[in-house]
Amino acid sequence: MSTIQASAAAGTNTNGQGKKALIAAYFGFSVDMIDVYLPIIALAPAMIYFQPADMSATLSTTLYYLIFVLSLIGRPIGSFIFGYAGDKIGRRKTTLISIFGIGATTLLIACLPGYATLGLGGVLLLAALRLISGVFMGGEYTSANPLAMEYAPKNKRGLYGGLINAGFPTGTIVVSLATLGTLQFFPAGDATSLYAVWGWRIPFIIGALLSFILFVYTYKNVEESKVWEESKKADNPIKDLFSKKNLSLLGQVFLVMSGVWFVTNAIVSSLPGILKYLNVNSVDSTNAQLVTNVIMFFLFILAGAISQKIGRKTVLIVFGILSFTLSPLFYYMLLNGGYQNTTKLIVLVVLVNCLAIPVFGVLTSYISERFSTGVRASGYGIGYSLALIIPAMTPFFMLGLKNFMPYEFTPIVILVIGGLFITLGALLGPETKKVDL
Repeated sequence: MSTIQASAAAGTNTNGQGKKALIAAYFGFSVDMIDVYLPIIALAPAMIYFQPADMSATLSTTLYYLIFVLSLIGRPIGSFIFGYAGDKIGRRKTTLISIFGIGATTLLIACLPGYATLGLGGVLLLAALRLISGVFMGGEYTSANPLAMEYAPKNKRGLYGGLINAGFPTGTIVVSLATLGTLQFFPAGDATSLYAVWGWRIPFIIGALLSFILFVYTYKNVEESKVWEESKKADNPIKDLFSKKNLSLLGQVFLVMSGVWFVTNAIVSSLPGILKYLNVNSVDSTNAQLVTNVIMFFLFILAGAISQKIGRKTVLIVFGILSFTLSPLFYYMLLNGGYQNTTKLIVLVVLVNCLAIPVFGVLTSYISERFSTGVRASGYGIGYSLALIIPAMTPFFMLGLKNFMPYEFTPIVILVIGGLFITLGALLGPETKKVDL
């Protein structure tokens, strides 16, 4: 059976094994995003637990970002390790290892002591575990997403890609709800408050349990990709990926994803911290993020479905343009006093996010379609994750920009750069919706 025939056979199996692979990929991406944003949402009101009481607001905010950034730096490492494994030993085995690793590291973080007990040792352990967790996160989507795409029917890959990436807002919704619920019973405050000492651990424990549940589901229900099983295996997928044949398309994907990660760091990663810097109430900020992600859940799916009609390239260009035009405008309005009214806060947070972040809805299908089967896991993982490195330095860029503008407005510059990168990268690449996997 040829690779194309295997792809067609797998794609029609959406009511059986294909459906299970898609469910696993969706929940896998949800678990991934839960682990990514636990420090951004759940740990934000409790960072004081890990740091000296006399630390300045700017340094405290930068430390907060760095904890997040470390997981981003781990992702490219994971993409090389697990991308190679996904192309050599299979997508399924690689997915299982990655999911278990995410759960284990998240659970260990939930057990960490704070500054009062271990001094800076607590935050150093937190940083180390976030880095290791990032390695496993880099492996989860590297293997699970191509596996699901190789089962998806050609004429519905856009929709299924959007469904998988809807795990992004799902993960942040889970974290937001868990954090809000915990704050009701464990009030936040200084380093000795109930939330700072105990409450923040509950969302992390929930995240770890969800990872282990997903591991069991995937182990029992998801089979290996038939497309991969029937394809010719590369002797060295990483070497092939960086060969002359694939290097230019990897570079084009890298440019698009660099833009996506700049946008993500400017909004999803930075905005909660900036609101904290501006002394916005933790509950109001979390509520705004919750409303935003409920809306984005549907926008991710819509973006993927629309890409099946008008093309992945067109959707990427549209979101790229919105990311350097309207989204920055609403970001400025939010930070220029809009955060002082709860209703305005929620509306503006929704607009800033929803005009840019749903670009993720088209990425799974687009990147999977850019690479051949022999290097698809490696290409997906490295193209998606290697681009994280420069945008991961956003906290330092913001500190540099602080010399020229108020600190709270610095993420807007990063957002504009990201939108320009997405637009240029999409213009340089082909349309992919008709590609056979």
